[in-house]
Amino acid sequence: MQPLAVDNYNNYFMYAIVDIAGQQFKVEKESKIFVNRLHADEGASLSFEKVLLIDNDGAVKVGAPYVEGVVVKATVLEHLKGKKVIVFKKKRRKGYTKKNGHRQCLTQIKIEEIA
Repeated sequence: MQPLAVDNYNNYFMYAIVDIAGQQFKVEKESKIFVNRLHADEGASLSFEKVLLIDNDGAVKVGAPYVEGVVVKATVLEHLKGKKVIVFKKKRRKGYTKKNGHRQCLTQIKIEEIA
């Protein structure tokens, strides 16, 4: 995978900051990212129109709030669960302990193009 901003020869790459399910992600073509569970089948194509910023070879466009005419297209690779997070609560000298675990439901998507 190529670096997000600049490689060793100072060649710039196109990237965008996209709002996906209420969270902002920095994406570029052919990158794979994990997002909160999306309601789409595996292998389905998605398009995200809430693009906040786009950088094309150093030419930056910032939206107010979104950049018009720019769409990020992606494909759903798989649905999975993240690593387990242990939540442990304790009140000292009271004999109270509570242990709970949580695994976040995630979707892995691959960015096909920024158009």
